[in-house]
Amino acid sequence: MLYGRQAEQAAVDDLLESRSGALIVRGEAGIGKSALLDYAAGRAQARVLRVNGVESEADLPFAALHLLLRPVLDELAALPPQQAEALRAALGLGGPTRGDRFLVGLATLSLLVELSAAGPVVCLVDDAHWLDGESADALLFAVRRLQTEPVTALFAVREGEDDFPTRGLPELRLGELEAEAAHRLVTEQAADVPPAVREQLVAEAQGNPLALLELPRMLTAEQRRGALVALPFSFGTARPVTDRVLRGFRDRIAALPGATRCCLLVAALEDRAALGSLAHAVGLLGATLIDFAEAERSGLVRVGTDGVAFRHPLVRTAVLLASDFTAQLAAHRALAEAVDDDRRAWHLAAVTLRPDEEVARMMECLAVRAGQRGGQTAVSAAYARAAELSADPAEAARRWTAAAGAAAEAGLWERARELVDRARRLAEDSVPPTSVLAELAQVRAKLEIEAGRPLDGVRLLLEAVEAVADLSAKLPMLSMAGFYTWASAPHAAQAALAQRTEELCPDGDGLAAVVRAINHGFRLIIEGDAATTHTYPLPGQAEHVPFEMRFVLTYQAIVRADSDGMLDGAAQLVEDCRASGRLGRMPQAMTIYSIAQLISGDHRAARATVAAGLALASDVGQPQWTSYLAGVHAWLSAVAGLPEECAAMAGQAIREADHRRWMPGAWWAEYAQLMVDLAAGRYEAALERVDRAAAGPTRHAFLWRYVWPDYVEAAARAGHPQRAQEPLRRYAEWAQATGRAKPLAVLHRARALLAADHEAERLFEQALALHAESEQRFDEARTRLVYGEWLRRHQRRIAARAQLAAAVEAFDRLDAAAWSARAATELRATGASLPDRSRNSDALAALTPQELQVVRLAVTGASNRDIGAQLFLSPRTVASHLYKAFPKLGISSRAELARLLLA
Repeated sequence: MLYGRQAEQAAVDDLLESRSGALIVRGEAGIGKSALLDYAAGRAQARVLRVNGVESEADLPFAALHLLLRPVLDELAALPPQQAEALRAALGLGGPTRGDRFLVGLATLSLLVELSAAGPVVCLVDDAHWLDGESADALLFAVRRLQTEPVTALFAVREGEDDFPTRGLPELRLGELEAEAAHRLVTEQAADVPPAVREQLVAEAQGNPLALLELPRMLTAEQRRGALVALPFSFGTARPVTDRVLRGFRDRIAALPGATRCCLLVAALEDRAALGSLAHAVGLLGATLIDFAEAERSGLVRVGTDGVAFRHPLVRTAVLLASDFTAQLAAHRALAEAVDDDRRAWHLAAVTLRPDEEVARMMECLAVRAGQRGGQTAVSAAYARAAELSADPAEAARRWTAAAGAAAEAGLWERARELVDRARRLAEDSVPPTSVLAELAQVRAKLEIEAGRPLDGVRLLLEAVEAVADLSAKLPMLSMAGFYTWASAPHAAQAALAQRTEELCPDGDGLAAVVRAINHGFRLIIEGDAATTHTYPLPGQAEHVPFEMRFVLTYQAIVRADSDGMLDGAAQLVEDCRASGRLGRMPQAMTIYSIAQLISGDHRAARATVAAGLALASDVGQPQWTSYLAGVHAWLSAVAGLPEECAAMAGQAIREADHRRWMPGAWWAEYAQLMVDLAAGRYEAALERVDRAAAGPTRHAFLWRYVWPDYVEAAARAGHPQRAQEPLRRYAEWAQATGRAKPLAVLHRARALLAADHEAERLFEQALALHAESEQRFDEARTRLVYGEWLRRHQRRIAARAQLAAAVEAFDRLDAAAWSARAATELRATGASLPDRSRNSDALAALTPQELQVVRLAVTGASNRDIGAQLFLSPRTVASHLYKAFPKLGISSRAELARLLLA
């Protein structure tokens, strides 16, 4: 029963009534979080799944998730095979998983949504701050992606615990009970004590319900009669009330018989042990399960067929505080003999007080098994304990390094830094294999890059390259070293690092030649070589090329103006990440996929990819790719005529870029704001913006080459043709070196803007002929726009109408509203009358980015389940998107959808 808490109950009622979403309930120990979850369980007209986090299981991968989902595991067959395989592996029900930890979160989401098809589902997670890291990641990933599905989740988190990352989720903070509710509660618990004592109890409890329940138990018989003596919990002190409750629990535990205290200690060290295992363990210590009876009568525990449950987590804490070190060692030894799963290794490690290679190997085997289940947090913990128990310093360094790598993979950056320091100290005092030194350097590099020091990360990658002889290990590191050197904000050491990276590239054919050419290209870009169009042999079997190399290789297609190759390569990267379940790499792949779509002129697809990539990058905690994607989003918003959205996304991109010394997102933000100026006809502002940016932190971005034609247009329109000459020369040098139709078409357009009248028309027509050879709808529409403007100024209105009408239609299909409005204004100036454009004739323009993604996949015949697996959505969310899309498109079935898009 809850006393007071009307506002909090209303918040829970609202969540349950909404039938979808999550809520974090936060407060100090004993403040009533569990009671509020009990209230939710009682109110929910839904299937309720519940689990409590347990401190002793924080290092067991997916332990809490297994308990939460155990009642519904028979529904796993309904999931897409890849997700079902990942979840079975995570829960120890199948073989090793190929995917990463985020795929388990997606599978958890799919399972919950699948259950909700039969009725609403409510997940209640108490003491969430004690969840194992893998379970916390999976559940938070799932609830952050809930949309309209009838699934709700409540997490109870203790105040001051920062291990449960609740970023972006709504919170309900529980404060003190109101005085009236506190008086009612204490009166019920201590009706036989005088009012003055009850008043003192209420004051001492400070509105904490657990204190209101437990402090009366601490009264002596004299005090219960109203004797004027000090209460035992030091009324008036500044100690937190939970400390006083904890002392009360300790006093009650100390009064119990020794055998009972022994039983409590065993249960506290192995919270979820079956009664059989507990009986075995306490038997080894000379006790029996009957000895729990005294603790039950004291209200400290409940014993049932499913094990022992402590009245409150503070009781377990009090048991551990009340026991001495020798007693704890004895209990761990007994449990090591009584349990037969991964917990046995942890109990043995707990009683091992000096280096022991046998136990260290046991812990390392545990780490390997955790890794096969996708549990990087548990991998790190097990490797760290193995390192502590290692007798050989070189072996200890290897295990500390493995622990640090797993912590970094799990996003535990501070913990990873601590482990790296341990590994480095040992590596300096011993002689570990070069492979270990290389792995340590890679982990350190990852930490430096994450901390916003990419060039320091590059130096460490190069250290690792020099430390290893294995070519297959060198090449991915060299690829990423080149990329991060280029992607860093400008630095005096940048060019030297680029040169050093190139020098370290091995000679040879195949992939070695590719990596050498990649880094040669990055060096030339950093040094400002305008005509960089280097080529290199493309690998024949992409699946055998490491992801890092394929990413860089695909990205550098921009340098060659190979938009088709970039689009195909990026699409394959995204598909391969999906197929292998590597969701942690998806934001990186989706970034270059969205850029490839944008450069190819498919703005709608790019917006959909950016929206999905941003959500995923935020979910998996990858701020550098969030910055990059936000910058691309800003550019698309600028072209779409959404200046406020553009400003917001540009601001996000720049903030993240500045914090992490990360150039690409900031460059796209600058480019986005340039496009706003161009579309609005603010040519002087556009010139100033480019001049300022080209000398600033993004000056070495290769993509400035794509901006030079915009600068030429702004200079021509502003009446400064002389300012356009050098950018035009540099662009011409690069475009001609590529030999590709797309940049050559834009080159002819730029030249036409500066040409004399007798030359301009020929150049415009040549540009259109080149556009016809290689489609790029946005650039072609811009060529038709400026050509139409030129024709109108030369009084050739009929010819101008044809170009401008084509431009308006193309811009509309691209959702390039700002450019469409400019073209429409020019078209009206020719005397043409335009139809009512308040409702775009292109029905797809009404769809949201995610609706568009779903619709495009639905046309291929993919089922809702298949679409959900591709877009990391539940089948019900896919159905919801189609339900909303059909009326916007004026249709009611998939068959009509196929006919509409075909038309």
